[in-house]
Amino acid sequence: MGMAAEDERAASPKDEEWPEAEKAEKLARGAALKWASGVFYRPEKLEGLGQYRSRETQRNSSIQSRLKSTVQSYLEGGLQQMRALMAEHVQLASVVQVLPQLFSVHEVFSHILQLLHGQHLLEAHAELMMMEHLRDDILSQLQLRGLASAQATVLSYFGGLQELNESLAKQLWDIVGSSLRLVRDDPVLFVTAVRIIEREEKIDDTLLLEATFLPPGRPKSWRQKFYHILQKTIIGAHFHAACMDTEGPGLSRHLAALQKDIVSELRVVKDLMVQCVPAHYNILSVCTATYHQALTSHLQDILREDLDKQALFLLLEWALRVYHSPEMMGHPDLLPEVDVSALGPLLSPELTDQTERKYVVKVKASVLEWMQRTLEVEFKEWFREEEPETDHQGFFQSALPIIVMQMLNENIQVASLITDSLQQKVYNMALEELEAFLGRLRDALVRCGKEHQKDRTVPKYYISYLLATLNNNLALSSSVSSLHPDTACREVPASLRAALDRTQKKACQLLLEELLLDLQPLCLQLPSRKWLSGSQLVGSMCEVIDKYAKDFSRVRKPVFTLLLTESELLVASQYLRALMQKKMVCKSEEERDQLCDRLLQDATQLRELFGGLGLERSQQSLEAIFALRELICLKDPALLSLEVLSFITKYPDISDEHVCTLLDLRGDVSKEVRHMVLEMMAQHPQVLPESYRPIFSTILVPAPELPFCLRKGKCA
Repeated sequence: MGMAAEDERAASPKDEEWPEAEKAEKLARGAALKWASGVFYRPEKLEGLGQYRSRETQRNSSIQSRLKSTVQSYLEGGLQQMRALMAEHVQLASVVQVLPQLFSVHEVFSHILQLLHGQHLLEAHAELMMMEHLRDDILSQLQLRGLASAQATVLSYFGGLQELNESLAKQLWDIVGSSLRLVRDDPVLFVTAVRIIEREEKIDDTLLLEATFLPPGRPKSWRQKFYHILQKTIIGAHFHAACMDTEGPGLSRHLAALQKDIVSELRVVKDLMVQCVPAHYNILSVCTATYHQALTSHLQDILREDLDKQALFLLLEWALRVYHSPEMMGHPDLLPEVDVSALGPLLSPELTDQTERKYVVKVKASVLEWMQRTLEVEFKEWFREEEPETDHQGFFQSALPIIVMQMLNENIQVASLITDSLQQKVYNMALEELEAFLGRLRDALVRCGKEHQKDRTVPKYYISYLLATLNNNLALSSSVSSLHPDTACREVPASLRAALDRTQKKACQLLLEELLLDLQPLCLQLPSRKWLSGSQLVGSMCEVIDKYAKDFSRVRKPVFTLLLTESELLVASQYLRALMQKKMVCKSEEERDQLCDRLLQDATQLRELFGGLGLERSQQSLEAIFALRELICLKDPALLSLEVLSFITKYPDISDEHVCTLLDLRGDVSKEVRHMVLEMMAQHPQVLPESYRPIFSTILVPAPELPFCLRKGKCA
């Protein structure tokens, strides 16, 4: 009883705390006593005691296990709060541990600032990285532990980091902005800046690779900023001129300065800067591409202005020739490392073509103005009181063809310094302008001719200057083929050949009109009785012709021969026209014979004159007078049909009216014979050969006179 009471006293506190345990213990004790008493009263059951012990041991273990489980489940509710408090205690403890470091942050910041002011950039950056690492480490721990409120507190301590970073960055970018000067004078600062940039790049790469936690301000991307600042510095130093002179001299100086500076700076990059940066920076390629791209934009900006001819030429020459030459990007000091061939042209093919066309327009305006001035001077020369100048052979000439061809040739040659395409454009323009100039020259000849018609004494040397114009035209014609850049393709365009031909014809026409004016008074005396009786009319005509032939000899042979041929045709046609004016009809056979003799004498005299001047008989139109004489001399009018047939075969441009007029001149042709001749002509229509020189088609026959009756007279 005493032990039981003691056990009860010992268990009383637990009973109060664990009533279920007390109840279970009582039940267990009662069951055990009951079983034990049964065993002791029946000794035969003592043999099973070992089995009982084993069974009870297992039962006891099971009970203990259930008790533990019950107790643990009971305790879980109160321990969860304790765990939360414990975790918070641990987290606060970790923050408390770094408080001394946080308290020292401002002191470190002040030291970093002092280092920056003293340009001890590497030391300053090392401490800056240490501070960033400390901040990032603390923030990372707090993030893992879920203490967002603590992060804000920590960040407040490190707020000065951003300002220090900006201060360091400003110094770095100032150094990079002065890099071309620094690598020449003192590369230490530049190398320091590059080392710091590379440190930051490694940190960026590491953080981006892990991608678990990205601190504030990351990635800094300072290497890209390095490139940006370097490129911005290059562009700002050379390509942002606010008011650039785009006139020829000013632009020339600007381009020359660019050429000098770019070569000099690329030489510094190649020889010095490359050694100050890691190889993967490709600094020379980056700088080369920067200059190239900046120049491309810069030239495009300049081309937006209204540039004059000289400025356009300078830009084209500089972009297409100088830029790639040994004086610039092909400089021996830059090769072979500098290669702009892969960067494309400074001016695109489209912009080059557009600029070339602008240049050609400007050149065209200049050429037009110059040619107009030249023509005005030439026109005034025609009215001088002295003959034109002559060459060493005595041919009249002026400076006009030399001036014109030299001007055109110089522009073509200048264009050849740029590109073949520009040269071809200028060449085409030159031919167009020369053709237009010839048109204006013809107009000037016409104006001069009209002035001369008013007063044949003005200009005093009208014929001489017309001959000089013909020689000039020959000079232009022979020189124009030399303008073509390609010696294998020097064919003169058909339109220009036609313009030259028209100019020559106009001058020849004016000369022949002069000859005609002097011949007409003589031709008006044909035919007449006085003429038949042996007048010196044709002799006077020969004197006029000979005088003009002497003038014509002052023009070069091709045109002299042409003038001689045209003069002969003019004389022949005027002679025939005079015969066909119906001024005279032969009244007898004797008069017809007299007419035939006169025709023979006149034609022979004229033929000999032109033959003596160098015109072959086969080239002469005077043969028509001999053929016409045969029609007049024919004794039997009945044979006129055959004679006329022979005549129209030689001169297919003769008309019925012409033949009738010639028959009337005979004075003995009946209506029947006339009808028979006309019938024969109708049956034998003629076709003009291509090489035939018309003579009769230019002669107008007077209309037949109509019968006119007086009121009291008798109609004829």
